Formats: sequence, structure tokens, C-alpha cells
Amino acid sequence: MPELPEVETVRRGLAPVMEGARIVEAEQRRPNLRFDFPEDFSARLEGRRIEALGRRAKYLLADLSSGDVLVMHLGMSGSFRVVEGPDTLAPGDFAHARSKNPRHDHVVLHLETADGAPAHIIYNDPRRFGFMTLVPRAGLEAHPLFAHLGLEPLGNALDGAWLASAFAGRKTPLKAALLDQKLIAGLGNIYVCEALWRAKLSPMRAAGTLVTRSGKPSVAAVRLADAIREVLAEAVAAGGSTLRDHARTDGSLGYFQHSFAVYDREDEPCRHPGCRGTIARTVQSGRSTFHCRTCQR
Repeated sequence: MPELPEVETVRRGLAPVMEGARIVEAEQRRPNLRFDFPEDFSARLEGRRIEALGRRAKYLLADLSSGDVLVMHLGMSGSFRVVEGPDTLAPGDFAHARSKNPRHDHVVLHLETADGAPAHIIYNDPRRFGFMTLVPRAGLEAHPLFAHLGLEPLGNALDGAWLASAFAGRKTPLKAALLDQKLIAGLGNIYVCEALWRAKLSPMRAAGTLVTRSGKPSVAAVRLADAIREVLAEAVAAGGSTLRDHARTDGSLGYFQHSFAVYDREDEPCRHPGCRGTIARTVQSGRSTFHCRTCQR
């Protein structure tokens, strides 16, 4: 599933075309994706202007002039293509390109952009694990999709002091705590593995060990907060990562996978200078954890 940097990359690719555009026509080509589309889905979109395109955790949020928010989730294989004029940009020759089979084009938004030009946003999803729904902006934060979500990790609010307050007294493994969406929204398996490696922290250690007896953040907590922000920022700048079939909106794939230090590098040498360890793979809560047993403590 695309993680936060991938979704943020998609948002940035869609925003220049979608923001300020009017939805002339909304084609809904099937009754459902993961869930049923809301009643009168197309009618509630058509004629509306897209005021802004945001993101919350792994959800894309298009604020409409009607006061509704179009909530979009990519699921496992969902992607958007942007068609402006006669051409669709899809540069790159990659082994795991995302589907462009029109049979899986389930939603098409025909737009009049802010400049008055025609454009088309095409949602393609072979596995149909993604979904779209409409939620009133006034009740968005209380909606079941969002009410439980924790802190957004891209901002400066995530620091050592915040981690200390969130992890105080927790005996759960550090990796599990970082993946808890009720604490931190949008962090996924790839970037947690990478951040823990950068911070030289074991994914198995108890989350509460990052807090001193006085309740202050340890040096390790500060190091981890910095590592999380750095990894996410670098991944967004690189266009995200491509595992199997994640694609950016122009059809090209993310490049951050070329910077992986631990993820999917089982039995390869650790890249920390001076470390003679090798990368191990361990299963935690049904997910693969990649880490160095030598330098991650």
C-alpha cells in the first residue's frame, strides 16, 4: 500500500490541475470500489469547484465549493493519471509500471481548469481496494475515517518531547508504536524501518525506553524524531518509493527505493560506517521488519 510520502507525492502532482478547477462531468463507471460510492456521487460532484486539495494521513482531500470534501484513498493499486490536451505524460521505463489498462479506469473527472483549459483526472485501480466518498467539511474530523488519526509526522510538531509523551509507560515494541495510526498518522512499514535504522534503534525495544525516569525525552527519542522527519522529507522529494506498482500522477515511479538502507536488503551488509553487521529480516505482527542486529539497539 502506498505510504504517506507516496500519497503526498500524488497530491502535489494533482494540485496544479485540480485546485481551482470546475468539475464539468464526473464519470462513475461502476457501483463500488472497496465500498459503494455514496448516493448521487456524480451529481454531487458535477458543477462544483475544487477549492483546495489536501491530505490527511494516507487520504487525499478535495474541498468542494458545495461544502463537501471528496475523500480519496488509493488502496493497494490505485493511481491517478492527468490528461491535459491530447497527451498523457507517462515517462520512464520501469519493471513494475502501474496499470494503464482502461478496463480499470473506474472514475474520470472531466475538468475545466482555473485557466479555462480542459483536463481529465482518471482513477485506475485493478484490485479495487481504494475508495472515494463525500463527507461534509464541517464534520470531517469527527468522521469515523479520521476521528482516530494521530499526529501528522511531516510537521515540526513531531519531536523528541512529543515522542516521550506518546510513548511514556508503553511496553509495546517500538516499531508497533510507530505504526499505531492513533499515535502517528500515515507512517508505514517502509519508512519506520528506515527511520529506526538511521536512529540506530532496535524495532523490538520497548517504546517506553525512549523516556527518562523524569518523563523527559532521551537522546534516542530526539534522534528518532529527527530520523522520521528526514526520511519522510527525502522520500517526498524523491517522489516516493515504488514497490510493485506505485506510480506518481505523471505515470513515472518513485525513486526513494534506490536509497533504502535496510528495507528489502536482507543479508546485505549494514551501511552504517564501521558496522560489520548484516541486515536481518524479522516478522513482527505479520509484517517484515528489516534491521541490523549489530548497531540497532
